[in-house]
Amino acid sequence: MAEEEIKKGLDGVVVDYTAVSKVNPDTNSLLYRGYPVQELAATRSFEEVAYLLWNGELPSSGELADFTARERAGRPLDPVVKQVIDALPTTAHPMDVCRTAASVMGARHELAEDSSREANMAKALDLFASMPAVVAYDQRRRRGQDPVEPRDDLGYSANFLWMTFGEEAVAEVVEAFNVSMILYAEHSFNASTFAGRVIMSTLSDLHSAVTGAIGALKGPLHGGANEAVMHTFDEIGIRPEESLEEAADRAKAWMENALAQKKKVMGFGHRVYKHGDSRVPTMKAALDKMIAHYGRPELLGLYNGLESAMDEAKGIKPNLDYPAGPTYHLMGFDTNMFTPLFVASRITGWTAHFMEQLNANSLIRPLSAYNGPDERHVP
Repeated sequence: MAEEEIKKGLDGVVVDYTAVSKVNPDTNSLLYRGYPVQELAATRSFEEVAYLLWNGELPSSGELADFTARERAGRPLDPVVKQVIDALPTTAHPMDVCRTAASVMGARHELAEDSSREANMAKALDLFASMPAVVAYDQRRRRGQDPVEPRDDLGYSANFLWMTFGEEAVAEVVEAFNVSMILYAEHSFNASTFAGRVIMSTLSDLHSAVTGAIGALKGPLHGGANEAVMHTFDEIGIRPEESLEEAADRAKAWMENALAQKKKVMGFGHRVYKHGDSRVPTMKAALDKMIAHYGRPELLGLYNGLESAMDEAKGIKPNLDYPAGPTYHLMGFDTNMFTPLFVASRITGWTAHFMEQLNANSLIRPLSAYNGPDERHVP
């Protein structure tokens, strides 16, 4: 009998169709519904991109006005969700808070048992609108700060920053944050999206699929990599008084030592991109603007030193998490909040996929090749 061909990690296995996104190998561009993500990040708000992912087309001015009004109305944190968050210890990872909050929101949703397209669209929009309040409140409570109520006169990104820091962010920071949200919004059948599609394929509910996806995103081989990047920077040592060149030399020496010890360094390489993550140039440009805005050239030195050492030794390029981590650090987010920011963004792509899964559903149930003991009997 021929040996089974095993595709570990489903590497190279095509399991279904999707119209939500793809990587165009000819241009090395990530496309959302056909649009290159770098073009969307340069010209559109995150609200417009969310609408695109869910509806297939960019909104008209009237559609955007209606969509924005609904999103802004859903921003306040449900008092019951706040009570549940308060009951969780601050020793719990913020991703545990996001996962629990999503589950509670699902259990309390008025359309909890309705899985129609209309109901799922309403649930997706409610999650999109309310998750920033969860993330912002969790950071503030860990710092011993009071919550900041949302504002309906600010766009999504500006309001997110307002609720987190209690002050209006300048336009450059809002723009960089908006870019990061758009770049993180969607990436085809990644681990968390696929995990959620598996859950959705059982005809479970949308909030259950989102909760499962959050659990998958928590892992350092997926969403948690942006946190790991900052842990690397911290291990090397962030010295604001240092010049770019001095920081680069220390980072390069650290990387050479880490690679000699065969240590895994997060923020580099990607299963899909073989010639560099197409999202990195756009995110790196946003990072450069934040470094200039905050006057922190030593962070660019660390970034450049690690990147050049990895490229010289392995020829491996950075992925999106590499420039995103220090960008969020400069904005003032605590490192353990980076992956929850990813959640707030990826809510859009996840839910687009989960609704797509239901449109032409088939239970996802792969086979396995058994390699345990032959049949035996209890003595």
